[in-house]
Amino acid sequence: MTNHGTKPMSDLDLRVKSNMEKIKHKIVVMSGKGGVGKSTMSTNIAYGLAMKGYTVGIVDADIHGPNIALMLGKEGYKMPSFEPLSLLDGKLKVVSLSFFLPTSDDPVIWRGPAKMGAIHQFLGDIKWGELDYLVVDLPPGTGDEPLTMAQSLGDLDGSVIVTTPQDVAILDSRKSVKFSQMIGMPVLGIIENMSGFVCPHCGERIDIFKTGGGEKAAKDLNIEFLGKVPMTPNIVEAGDSGHPYIASGEKNAAHEAMEKIITRLIEKTSKYEA
Repeated sequence: MTNHGTKPMSDLDLRVKSNMEKIKHKIVVMSGKGGVGKSTMSTNIAYGLAMKGYTVGIVDADIHGPNIALMLGKEGYKMPSFEPLSLLDGKLKVVSLSFFLPTSDDPVIWRGPAKMGAIHQFLGDIKWGELDYLVVDLPPGTGDEPLTMAQSLGDLDGSVIVTTPQDVAILDSRKSVKFSQMIGMPVLGIIENMSGFVCPHCGERIDIFKTGGGEKAAKDLNIEFLGKVPMTPNIVEAGDSGHPYIASGEKNAAHEAMEKIITRLIEKTSKYEA
């Protein structure tokens, strides 16, 4: 068998192709820069989908900064085989490079080829089985990892771009949109994270990082705006404690925004089903 009729496919390429064909929907979560809450959004989207009864996998493709294990309360877990970590009675399957590191303090000092090899193994050697969704948490930027993942996933529903409202983040998020468009990857929408802070005591809203930048970028680029997620201390505490915020059931603007984002992603991806 050949790839594009020229280069022969390796055994790993064939395993990637076989695995990915068993997954109905694939979403990559991107950001133009670090520190915007991309991994928080990836974790809550995947966990929220699983809570709704879908079978979901999440790939922590941020090789140099794998944080998904911590956010799911599994930092320090060691993967004994190619079976992904299973949570929520098997509804959520997880793989992260942190499962293979000697300790949480060990840095990953790899060049491009080693990182690409790890990503291919995550997709081809992990026993994902049949899934409704695969959510991929990408590292910031538009380098090797996003490009490799986009080329390896096969039919891809699209990317979700996470930004914060300030101009420096918006500038980089626009690059992520252009990257997706240049490689033929649909953009499902933009999330504006850390969009204001509502005081839990008095209810006053303070726009620490400004507000509306992500919404304006979406309008300018003709991309759907998925919603604003305001800052709340409980989101930070939830991530650090390994209990995704979406499972808290809090009645506030942040939780409501996350629920609406997940519902909209289900609506947008379901149109691809036969």
